[in-house]
Amino acid sequence: MSSILAYVITSACLDVKDGACVKVCPVDCIYTHPDEPMYYINPHECIDCGSCEMVCPVQAIYRKPDVPEAETEFISRNEDYFTRRPDFRDFHQNSWS
Repeated sequence: MSSILAYVITSACLDVKDGACVKVCPVDCIYTHPDEPMYYINPHECIDCGSCEMVCPVQAIYRKPDVPEAETEFISRNEDYFTRRPDFRDFHQNSWS
């Protein structure tokens, strides 16, 4: 069993989309779509490095087990994004862009 736990972006990112997290992610696992109000972390690509959490200017990012109780809906919201938007890679901004 892997000890890697994905990070989750929560409500503080809504309508902010600063993008600092995207720029520091070493595996480019943070996505968004022009029609979406926030960023999402792909739980299958996240390597649990914490870089995104450290640079988030609105403190919207938590390790999955540390998501505040009032924000737990964002765990499934992050996971569901990748099912709802099968084209999520089409709008991806690489960290080196």
